Amino acid sequence: MQAAVCIEHVSKVYTSRPSLWSRLRQSTPAPGFQALDDVSLTIQPGEFFGLLGPNGAGKTSLISILAGLARPTAGRVRICGHDVVDGFRDARRALGVVPQELVFDPFFTVRETLRIQSGYFGLHKNDDWIDEILVNLDLQDKANVNTRALSGGMKRRVLVAQALVHRPPVIVLDEPTAGVDVDLRRTLWQFISRLNKQGHTILLTTHYLEEAEALCGRIAMLKRGKIVALDTTAALLANVGGARMTLRLAHGWPAGRNAALDARVLEHDGSRTSLRLDSVDELEILLAQVRAAGGIIEDIEVQRADLEEAFVGIMNNVTPSAARFPECA
Repeated sequence: MQAAVCIEHVSKVYTSRPSLWSRLRQSTPAPGFQALDDVSLTIQPGEFFGLLGPNGAGKTSLISILAGLARPTAGRVRICGHDVVDGFRDARRALGVVPQELVFDPFFTVRETLRIQSGYFGLHKNDDWIDEILVNLDLQDKANVNTRALSGGMKRRVLVAQALVHRPPVIVLDEPTAGVDVDLRRTLWQFISRLNKQGHTILLTTHYLEEAEALCGRIAMLKRGKIVALDTTAALLANVGGARMTLRLAHGWPAGRNAALDARVLEHDGSRTSLRLDSVDELEILLAQVRAAGGIIEDIEVQRADLEEAFVGIMNNVTPSAARFPECA
């Protein structure tokens, strides 16, 4: 089966032009900044795939290469079999991108904006699909309103609509819910999830890790331009292991505890102490140990491990150069 997105040994180095002073002095220009370093991954048709990483990890650089806005320094990228450099037109036609920035002409109405976007892809009779998009994104009442008069949340919806007008098989969402309200987040994810069930491939970058955990079947994590984790969401959560138990203690963490109990502590804040549970079966054992040490327990809260814990653990403990993953099929 042909991959929806195939990224093979991609590196990206940004080099700045030497200043006039440097050229006159004939000094050696400073080395470039390496945003991506030998990145390889495959996204299959119909996947809901997450791309996570801290600021500066290389997510935006990778998306810029996918969209044809930047060229890789090394390596190759294909969208539905089309090379993003040699077959740019076909690759771009297969891709819909929702960028972080608000990029559209403020002097056109919403409907005009979507018709113009359709025209870029040679679609001149696209009103039925435009109407469907407007309804699904709750934009039908704003169809004839100039985009400059829209709120920030409504402008974000127009960006999503623009990315979908040509019915692309692959949809890239770059921080689509950053700074938007709960209603838009719910509306957007309902619509995108429906498109995914219909066979569209979704690539999501987000800092809302609960979104990635709920939506993505597989996740790649970037750190300093390298992939340091690539697995199913379930496997990443399983690697964290166990759960977190938070106790509220009447007189604080007991002085009579042993070293083994101290080793379980994840966080301590006044009367509240969080402990690591390797399995739920350990709950009663640990509670008994706390009581035996003199702790008076007023409240107990148990939370399973979430993607945030997995993400923080990987970012803090993995050396980027140590991770190696298979090439595209």
